[in-house]
Amino acid sequence: MLWSDPENEPPKELRDTQAMLRRLGILMALAMVLAMLVLGIL
Repeated sequence: MLWSDPENEPPKELRDTQAMLRRLGILMALAMVLAMLVLGIL
């Protein structure tokens, strides 16, 4: 490990993509719960 090595941090695009995928996963989970409720009521 050299002192001149860059920080061990993913590039901005990768972090943005990970954040978007996390939000998408939460939205999908909420949509699934909503669909279950709607199907249970019908």
